[in-house]
Amino acid sequence: MSKYLEFNALEQKPKTEVVEVASKLLNCRLGIIMWYGNWRQYAFFPEEGTIFNVECLNDISSFIKGLRK
Repeated sequence: MSKYLEFNALEQKPKTEVVEVASKLLNCRLGIIMWYGNWRQYAFFPEEGTIFNVECLNDISSFIKGLRK
């Protein structure tokens, strides 16, 4: 799906998922996607010190949109 990112399921909760966002090149975690109850929607929680270009942000956004379905 993404040229630079991998999306790996970490946890399946009864109604939601927790997904790791990892770098294909560096093989390290860049953040996680999980349900944020205060906003009642999925959100991306980046690791400290990570930087994202527009292509990676679009890939993360597209993945989150897929989770909402």
